[in-house]
Amino acid sequence: MPDKIKYLLIILFCVFTQAVFAQSSSNSNGQYSTSGQKPNLRDTTTQKVLTADQELDSLRKKQDKKKDTVVFNSKFIRVTNERLLRDSTQLLRLDTGIINFENYGALSQPRSPKIGLGNLGLDERDLLFTPSRTIGFDAGLHTLDAYLLNPEDINYYRARVGYTNMYGGLTDQIFKLLHTQNVNPRLNVGFNLNFIGSHGTYSQQLLLQNVSDVNAGAFAWYESKNKRYNLLANLLYNNLKAPETGSIQNDSIFKTGSIDKTSEPVRLASTYENWKQAGLYVKQFYYIGRIDSTKKGSGNENILPTQRVSYTLNYNTRKYNFLQNEADTYNVFPDYYYASNYSRDSLTVQHVQNEFSYSFYLRSKSVKFVKNEVKLDLGLAEDYYHYTQYVADTALNQYGNKVIQSTKVQDASFQDITLKAKFSYKFSDKIGLEGDFQQIAQGRDAGDFLYDAKVLLAGGQKAGRIIFEGYTQSSSPPLVYTDWISNHFIFHDKFNNQKTNSVSFHYINDLLKLDLKAEYFLINDYLYFASQPNGIDATPTQLNSDINLLKVSLGKSIAWRRWHLDEFLVYQKTDYQATLRTPQFYSYTSLYYKMFLFHVLYSNLGIDVRYNSEYVAPSYAVGLGQFYNGANVTFSSYPIASVFFKATLQRTNFFIMYDYANQGLFSPGFYNVNRYPQMDHLLKIGVSWSFYN
Repeated sequence: MPDKIKYLLIILFCVFTQAVFAQSSSNSNGQYSTSGQKPNLRDTTTQKVLTADQELDSLRKKQDKKKDTVVFNSKFIRVTNERLLRDSTQLLRLDTGIINFENYGALSQPRSPKIGLGNLGLDERDLLFTPSRTIGFDAGLHTLDAYLLNPEDINYYRARVGYTNMYGGLTDQIFKLLHTQNVNPRLNVGFNLNFIGSHGTYSQQLLLQNVSDVNAGAFAWYESKNKRYNLLANLLYNNLKAPETGSIQNDSIFKTGSIDKTSEPVRLASTYENWKQAGLYVKQFYYIGRIDSTKKGSGNENILPTQRVSYTLNYNTRKYNFLQNEADTYNVFPDYYYASNYSRDSLTVQHVQNEFSYSFYLRSKSVKFVKNEVKLDLGLAEDYYHYTQYVADTALNQYGNKVIQSTKVQDASFQDITLKAKFSYKFSDKIGLEGDFQQIAQGRDAGDFLYDAKVLLAGGQKAGRIIFEGYTQSSSPPLVYTDWISNHFIFHDKFNNQKTNSVSFHYINDLLKLDLKAEYFLINDYLYFASQPNGIDATPTQLNSDINLLKVSLGKSIAWRRWHLDEFLVYQKTDYQATLRTPQFYSYTSLYYKMFLFHVLYSNLGIDVRYNSEYVAPSYAVGLGQFYNGANVTFSSYPIASVFFKATLQRTNFFIMYDYANQGLFSPGFYNVNRYPQMDHLLKIGVSWSFYN
């Protein structure tokens, strides 16, 4: 590494260290300042000379104030979300630890590995087989979903003091800001603000090749004084811009090498996709009848109703834009239907959902002993959709000149009525049954259903718990498979509903830190995109044969003195490996050593290693936003190792990680999508600050 980079890193680390100690500076009484400001070390104002008695009185006042001083921390904050509030009011303590802190990005989560087009912010998909468990209308565009802020991602707080958290990642240019506070004991408000401005290794001189993502959200949670009425509300905005390069021109970059990768040319220099979303989410629920309350040993409190009525309003508008601003010199696209060097494809989807539900709970008056507890939820959801699709086409104006204008090629409206029911029965705190049933009874997607059932068996702390689950699902084909009109792709097809049947066994033992899950899937009429051998003409395809897939996952944590090992292994086996295109084996290993440095710094020093077996790599269709089965290309697979140091100091967490540290040891680089090389080794730094005041 050049000396100037080393000096720059040292300066940055010093700046971070100064900022950390600035938030925890102690005052003259030995107490930490709750204002987050440095103490006033010098006073140049004119002061009145005090007598000996006055000085003594002043010291007494300081001592009295010292006894009453409160240092606010995470214990004054409780957090929940919409999922935890579905059955009862549940509050959890704020998590301020550094477990998995170095894996901050959406692409690097150990138990949800993804593949993509390179750096953070570009199109991605799951590496492992992960079926969608949704029914009803689906546009079919999901390659940027990992970067969206959705209503289910919002946390709600009960904060006795104002809480602010800021996260900054230098290399990927990530910034996240969260602030929340209670206006009064019953009303909490806050906002989220996230930015991603990463850029890839190649063509860094092109401004349009930079990722530019913005997530913004305002939220509120109101709970009445008698704890019977709750209101959750959030207002969200997403604006994602991801470049569509068509990959670099050098398809053998790791074999031939490059003098300067930052200037390596790409096939499309100023083409990108832009997703915009705005939405309002409001959920209200009211408890009727007796209300029970429990307090757990961890200090968390649950409010348990006996009857509940709820209403949910969800309104959002999503717009998917694809903008091509140049001629296709390198044949990235298969066809042209409107223009050869200019595209303005867009799909706008408006969605309004109204959902009503009634819940009935039957339990004994004593909530200390859970026995013969029954829960029944009945719901009705009405979904209204309106979508339009536009392309840029050439037309003659009133003067007979050719002009490019936006032309509407699709316009449709419809609604779906969905019946919902949930049932659970607890024989005791050791045995329970759960059922979840969703059926679209009327509308465009009538006939879609999702039926799910679970059996829960819990032993003691040593025995652990077991979950048996089975579900069956039938879902309509997404819009992009059946009716799609754009400059480069036009589809008008009819397909059967894709049907998925699954059974699973899940064993969890918290004492042994063991997590074992075995899943079996039977998929009928599987939908995917494919092309002719070595072609780029991605086409929707339905497999008429049944697909069998077995997936076994194992998670285990081991601790010996200060050494810790976290392991996660996945084995997948299917009779259609070339169609699903996922590896048979995946592993994530994290080995680290815990230290307590300088009597103030709780830290971990370790290494993360990821590995997956070889598989036929998918291709990516630019302008369609889909991964598809293209050329039968299999890349060599080697472990990817990252060395890290992470620590927490008072209210600050930070990490320094050298990602892909073993580049050049086994291979000069790697691919996981055809023609799209992945990032080189990289030094990453991230810092998270929390403020309580």
